[in-house]
Amino acid sequence: MLNSEISKRRDGAISRGVGMQTQIYVDRASNSEVWDVEGKRYIDFAAGIAVVNTGHCHPKVMEAVRRQAESFTHTCHQVLPYESYVRLAERLNDKVPGDFDKKTVFVTTGAEAVENAIKIARIATGRDAVVAFGGGFHGRTFMGMSLTGKVHPYKAGFGAMMPDVFHVPFPVELHGTTTADALGALTGLFKSDLDPGRVAAIVIEPVQGEGGFYPAPAELMRGLRRLCDEHGIVLIADEVQTGFARTGNLFAMEGYDVAADLTTMAKGLAGGLPLAAVTGRADLMDAAHAGGLGGTYGGNPLGIAAAHAVLDVIEEEDLCARANELGSRLKQRLEAIRSTTPEIAEIRGPGFMVAAEFNTADGSRPNPEMANAIRAEALERGLVLLTCGVHGNVIRFLAPITVPDDIFAEAMDILDASVSAVKAA
Repeated sequence: MLNSEISKRRDGAISRGVGMQTQIYVDRASNSEVWDVEGKRYIDFAAGIAVVNTGHCHPKVMEAVRRQAESFTHTCHQVLPYESYVRLAERLNDKVPGDFDKKTVFVTTGAEAVENAIKIARIATGRDAVVAFGGGFHGRTFMGMSLTGKVHPYKAGFGAMMPDVFHVPFPVELHGTTTADALGALTGLFKSDLDPGRVAAIVIEPVQGEGGFYPAPAELMRGLRRLCDEHGIVLIADEVQTGFARTGNLFAMEGYDVAADLTTMAKGLAGGLPLAAVTGRADLMDAAHAGGLGGTYGGNPLGIAAAHAVLDVIEEEDLCARANELGSRLKQRLEAIRSTTPEIAEIRGPGFMVAAEFNTADGSRPNPEMANAIRAEALERGLVLLTCGVHGNVIRFLAPITVPDDIFAEAMDILDASVSAVKAA
């Protein structure tokens, strides 16, 4: 079977609205390696977009899922509950940053987690308005699209967005926006267009994911916490992409000296199985009436079992420290490449959530052409990379945190060779 044959079948069977980064059809995967249906091996520096932080098919995760599948696969927790759901909620309540009593609800996707966080904030405050940031990404549902600060491809053509959603700039000094600018825009919004007494929540990614891997400055988080406390607003940390050791902490908010009221999570939570959650202040989480939260598949027992194993693996293999080590090595290699590649405008990101942004050599404009050419060249050489950013000029590195040293070194050599080949073309 050939990739090209399956691709033709896909074109006739699947909506073109489902975008494709590659035309590689996977046959099997192990840790940081995948093999396609033609038998070609690739090093995976995408990890399902920060999902398999513990690697493809980690033995401990697979064994936990196998054991659970032999017992039962689904009952719907709202009908026939199970202890493992309760125990995972207890573990997350303990681990999510914030020195206050917490409670948790499980859902299925990151977008659903964000939707539920907004629902919780609205019912707890009795308010409607929500503030998000330009460049942010929060999902493809209507509320998720409305919160997302990027039009193409997420909003274009889908009609009117949800009402009472407002955006302010995210601080990106490389693009000329400072923390003072962002906080000034927020206070200006409150003075000119939006009564802060109407705001239910401010939602922010501690590190913007699809937007370009821009970390939120500490002073921004402190400013948001201060404004939220002043006006009775719920602060929501969207940790869907940043969670579960990716940034060198279990949650990225551990790197700040303030805590969010609600935290959304998904992706790396269950090692490849669909599971998401909202964890937050117990008084906020209890504001909804019985039946107002949940869903048929929310907290599916297979995903719950996988998540328990993921948390165990992160602790037992010290993946937070591993993320910091790998991220440091990656940045060193990127800096070496940068010394002869002036198009690399910036290298950034905490832990193993690292990105390189490409501009033209003179720095006058974003350079998505070069970023995409390097991505394509690396793919030809067997390394899977992803691009992101509002301008599409950022290469993001999201390998499993369990990637072995020799495979990591091989990937770095492919990256180096790919950049050189694009420059020489």
